[in-house]
Amino acid sequence: MEQFIPTGDKMYVLNRKSAPLSFMLASRNSRRKPLLYFDGQSNRALRYARNQRSPFEDEQDGNAILEPIVFEDGFLFVPRTNPVLQHFLSLHPGYGNIFEEVNNERDAQEEVENLNAEVDALIAARSLDIEMLENICRVMLGSKVDTMTTAELKRDVLVYAKKNPMQFLEMLNDPMLELQSKVAKFFSEGILRTRNNNKDVYFNLPNNKSRMLAVPYGESYTYIVSSYLQSDEGIETLKLLEKHLE
Repeated sequence: MEQFIPTGDKMYVLNRKSAPLSFMLASRNSRRKPLLYFDGQSNRALRYARNQRSPFEDEQDGNAILEPIVFEDGFLFVPRTNPVLQHFLSLHPGYGNIFEEVNNERDAQEEVENLNAEVDALIAARSLDIEMLENICRVMLGSKVDTMTTAELKRDVLVYAKKNPMQFLEMLNDPMLELQSKVAKFFSEGILRTRNNNKDVYFNLPNNKSRMLAVPYGESYTYIVSSYLQSDEGIETLKLLEKHLE
């Protein structure tokens, strides 16, 4: 195992949206709450003792002074003068799950990437023609696009792009977008209907009320229908449904 080399003061933060005023992190191994680190050969018990040089219990002497590790308001500051605690936290099973080290450069880079994606999404949304605006509203927003004005379509798509930039940009490059929009219209126009809590899709044509397909558990019925209609088996069905839209 590589030697731990402290690089300065460190700040740690709890990975919770609403951090408690005070949170005590497990600081020693026990039968009830194992605190182990696998070093490549064996699981070694961890224990934080401020007067020891190692976070491993098997490397500590009998005079270990234990003390709690407490996050206040979701944060824990560890100075460079306490390298054993920094080392202990780097090996803790909760690192990356319960808590993580604050990395201002990384956080700033992530924020820049998110802002860039938001800008790209808004620019792309602003340049869409009316057909694409309608497609997006049908597929992602479930809107009744036939009753919406162009201004309402633009507003809703811009708002969606701002709130979900990554998903919006991915959707624009999805070859199934147009087909999914058409499928959504099949349902809004009553050409297709679902039954049994959206588990089955049925034709709703003058001379055809039969079941079209069953929807697998947990799947979107519009996505399943779209996938079927783009298959070799479903092409003729797509042509039939398109005729009833005309």
